[in-house]
Amino acid sequence: MTSSPRWSVTRLRTTTDGQRSGAMAPDTASIPQVSKVCILGGGSFGTAMASIAANNPQVLDTVQWIRDGDVVDEINTAHTNLKYLPDTALPLNLKATTSLEEAVRNAELVMVAIPSEHFRSVCEDAAEFSHSGQFWVSLTKGIAQPGFQFMSAILASAVPGCVTGVLSGPNLAREVAAQVPTATVIASESAELRAVTQLTLGCDSFRVYENSDVFGVELAGALKNIYAIIAGMAAAMNLGENSKAMLITRSLAEMSRFAERMGANPMTFLGLAGVGDLVVTCSSPLSRNYRVGYSLGQHESVESIVSSLGQVAEGVNTTRLVAERARELGIDMPLAFGLYAILYQQVSVDKVLRSLMSRGQNSDVEFILPRSGPEAPSSS
Repeated sequence: MTSSPRWSVTRLRTTTDGQRSGAMAPDTASIPQVSKVCILGGGSFGTAMASIAANNPQVLDTVQWIRDGDVVDEINTAHTNLKYLPDTALPLNLKATTSLEEAVRNAELVMVAIPSEHFRSVCEDAAEFSHSGQFWVSLTKGIAQPGFQFMSAILASAVPGCVTGVLSGPNLAREVAAQVPTATVIASESAELRAVTQLTLGCDSFRVYENSDVFGVELAGALKNIYAIIAGMAAAMNLGENSKAMLITRSLAEMSRFAERMGANPMTFLGLAGVGDLVVTCSSPLSRNYRVGYSLGQHESVESIVSSLGQVAEGVNTTRLVAERARELGIDMPLAFGLYAILYQQVSVDKVLRSLMSRGQNSDVEFILPRSGPEAPSSS
């Protein structure tokens, strides 16, 4: 096992026009024109992103691939997706199709909103209609097996020659579709992909920030689902506001601890993809994983909860994968271990809570950043 990287801290200064000094932002004139956007997946977030892209006057065609023909017909005729986004009127120019070729071919930007268990198979099927240099962005927050794989790695192997990125942040689909002011993060090693995504999705209600730490952003998006389930349980048990604050703070500590050990930059977790996404999913009943936790707190079975939800709650599978990996690496993650015991070992919620509150009391802040230079305070 290689040792974790030692991350140094660099302050990114921002100029008056919003550009970060020292960063090589691509010239706007050199950014490829996006005339066609493809969205793979017909769930709530995929439909919300399709709606935003279709509302961009510079995008000529927005095509959403959906396996279910009835949903395709509904979007094309009634301009709604009532199963996943009730009370939301979709743009008239958003086109849905059951044909992967029609959706993917000639698109400059492909966004994939497929549950992690089916992510690879859909991408492999769609790859036949891709072209070299095509931008592919994952919207899926999860981890796939075997091999503890993230969606960006699956994209790179399933669609050879594509340029990959991930989108993550505090983005509840219903609020995004309703044009409630929201922000997200596009992470990619390609500055060009980041810029294209910003121009395609950025609008009055949706701000798109950039980050080059793909692994950190993707890991944050997967990990927060665990703690959203725990937060839902706490809400169902009426544990109070102090408990909620403690839970979110200690969840962030666990996420950062796991991330640093896995090789991600822990500072990424202080941004929108980390603490931002954690706060919203641990606070809102619009979060699928929060609703799973709330039902668990009311002593419903996992099977009945997932069945009644009608959508995938990635946190259930992520809890198992992360808890097993943390044990392998000797990473202390009491909240994740506690949820694992509830979901997979039939340990009662009350017993897990008592165990957590009786643990030894450790340091509050684990990452201390050294300060040096003229801005550092003197020791006197």
